Amino acid sequence: MPAPADWSEIAVAQVRGQSVLVASRNVQPLKILNPRAPGGGCHVVLSSYGGGMVAGDTIRIHLTAHAETRLLLGTQANTKIFRSMDGKVAEQTVEGTLESGALAAVLPDPVVLQENSRYRQRQHWHLASGAVLLLADWLHSGRMDNGEQFAFTSFDSELRITVAGRLTVLDRFAFRPEEHIATSPANFDRYQTTLSVYLVGHPDDARFLALARTLEQLQTISRAALPDDLSKQEFVVAVTPSRPGVYLLRALGTSRQALQPLYEALGQSLEQTELLGHHPGRRKY
Repeated sequence: MPAPADWSEIAVAQVRGQSVLVASRNVQPLKILNPRAPGGGCHVVLSSYGGGMVAGDTIRIHLTAHAETRLLLGTQANTKIFRSMDGKVAEQTVEGTLESGALAAVLPDPVVLQENSRYRQRQHWHLASGAVLLLADWLHSGRMDNGEQFAFTSFDSELRITVAGRLTVLDRFAFRPEEHIATSPANFDRYQTTLSVYLVGHPDDARFLALARTLEQLQTISRAALPDDLSKQEFVVAVTPSRPGVYLLRALGTSRQALQPLYEALGQSLEQTELLGHHPGRRKY
C-alpha cells in the first residue's frame, strides 16, 4: 500500500539477489540517503536539512521491507531536538512493515533533547511470520558536553510491535523534568544517556538466535554478582528474554562513549553472512 501524500516513503525489495531501495520519497524536513552497502543488504540513512528538528516539525515515515530483504536503517548523526519557544512539539512517526523472511536492523544515533525542547515519537512495526527486527532507541539528557542535562520540557515515546497481526511489544515512556526528579535513583540517578534494544522474531530462527546470544553476552554483571557500589560503574546493562521471540536490553551510561561498545558488539554480530554481512558502524565511526 502506498504511503499518504504527506508521508515520506521507504521500500526495499529483493532484486537479483540484492536488497535494493525501490521507493524513496522525502517530505521535508526529512532527507533520505542510500549509501552503498556491502554484503547484499540495503542501507538507508535518515537525515534532515537543518541538522535536527525544530518545534512544530512533523516527520512521518512509511517503510516496507519486502520478503527476504535485509535492511539497515540508521541516522546520519545525532537527532537534535531544538528548543520550543511557543509550546509546539517536534514529532516523528514510523510505520514499518517487514514481510516474511525480512531482516531489519534499526540503529539510530541518539536523540539529543536540547533545553526547553518538546519531542514525541511513535514507532509501529508490523512483522510477518518469519521476519526479524532488531531495533535500538537511544536518548541523551541534553548537550552533555555543554553541561546541559535534563533541561528539556517533555519527551514522549511509544513503541508497538505486532507479529502476524498480534501485539507482541508495547512500550510507552514519558518524562518531564519539571515533574520528575531526573537524578532520583528511581529515574536516571547519575546517568545521562539511556539505550533500549528490542529483538523480535521467531525463537527458532537462526538469525534471531545469533542476535539473542549477542545480547546475552552484553549482560556483563548478573544480579547475583552486583558490586556493592554501582556508582563506580560507567554503565549498567540488563538483558531480559521477556517472552518467546522477544529480547529486551536496557542500558544506562554516563556518556555516549560508555554505551558505544554495545553498538560495536551489535555491529560485529550483524557482520555475519546470514545477517547484514557487514559491520554497520565500520565506515561511520
